[in-house]
Amino acid sequence: MNLALWIVAGLLAALALFSGATKVFLPKSKLDESTDWTVAAVGLVLPAALGIAPVMVPVTAICWVLLMIGGMVTHARHGHYKNVALCLALLAAAAFVAWGRFGFEPFTG
Repeated sequence: MNLALWIVAGLLAALALFSGATKVFLPKSKLDESTDWTVAAVGLVLPAALGIAPVMVPVTAICWVLLMIGGMVTHARHGHYKNVALCLALLAAAAFVAWGRFGFEPFTG
């Protein structure tokens, strides 16, 4: 289970980093609102990998869940239902990490 949690957190972090990095290259006129995705990328992996405040991993995952809820509402209002489904899948992955790291397989140390 620990390996699965690391994999899911790593995939979410990679997605967040990629999403944040692509925003750097978009013209300002094409950005709706900039979000700080790179914070999520760092918060999902580095605290546990470095052993510094590993509780930040599930906290970041819960923040991701809240972000995806907001994303689902926003996309639903605009009729972007494929994006709602994507947000739901990411929400489920983040909820898995939060659940696993807070309860089932917490970091010790």
